[in-house]
Amino acid sequence: MKKIILNIALILSSTFFLGCKTDSVDGIILEYTLVSHQEYSVNKQIVSLIKLSLKKDSEAFNKLIHFPNIDGEGSYDLGYIITQIIYRIGEIETIKMLNDFDKRELNNLRGMIRVGLEYGDNNYDGKMDETYVKDEFPKLFKYINEKLNN
Repeated sequence: MKKIILNIALILSSTFFLGCKTDSVDGIILEYTLVSHQEYSVNKQIVSLIKLSLKKDSEAFNKLIHFPNIDGEGSYDLGYIITQIIYRIGEIETIKMLNDFDKRELNNLRGMIRVGLEYGDNNYDGKMDETYVKDEFPKLFKYINEKLNN
């Protein structure tokens, strides 16, 4: 009988925690794979990093860029989060956060922005945007390329 009660308690608690995951942070959308394929505690970590990144916390933004994700689709979804943050805070503020990033970090960021723009729906029209870094974020594109080529 104790075993049955324990199993029911575990099922109810896991259902409760799954239902409490966040899929939007201050208007930043977390796509399905970054919500459904993560444990509650991991979801709370990404939520915290997004909030700090929106407050222009360079370290949090760097951690977000390197946040572990499940698979390729999770990488696309993480890239979409990155582009939403850049749109929100602007290119200049994003560039200020990148002062201490090394070439590896900048290269990773560039890749995340690429997939976020290509596969994300940053204009919220229900379709993938298929846009490019140089067109959407020309100042950021120039900054990253100059840093990578020096």
